[in-house]
Amino acid sequence: MAQSAIEYLITYGWMILVTAVILAALFGMGIFSPGEFGGEMCILPGGLSCISYQMAHNGVLTLNLQQVTQSPINITAIGCTSNTTFISMNAFQPNIYMPIGSNYTFSVTCYTQNGIPFSGTVGSIFSGSLILNYTDTLSGLPHTVFGRLVAKVSS
Repeated sequence: MAQSAIEYLITYGWMILVTAVILAALFGMGIFSPGEFGGEMCILPGGLSCISYQMAHNGVLTLNLQQVTQSPINITAIGCTSNTTFISMNAFQPNIYMPIGSNYTFSVTCYTQNGIPFSGTVGSIFSGSLILNYTDTLSGLPHTVFGRLVAKVSS
């Protein structure tokens, strides 16, 4: 009876050890890192869209923005952050005029939770918000819009 119990424990012990080794190997290969397999995205409210974007290792986001709102707009500032309590905006003087259907390429530094510029190795992920201030040229009303950005460092 004691021999049966020991054989039972040894059999299950080996199975648990093999399972732990397999899980450690999978973890080491990055299978359980969602950032490696998650898609990139740049989502802005209606009328504005990201044509293309690229994140550099030093945190500089190059963003080609298209606007198809109902009237021309003047971009006054743009910001990129992973923390909505710290927002550093790049103001434009003079403002950037965008007629309906036009696009413009911006370069903006993205900031981390600590308010320091993001930096990452090639393949790492930045996840945060885009903030865009603009003025409708027909009504003269200012607008602030927020978008969502997930970008992989590519250079």
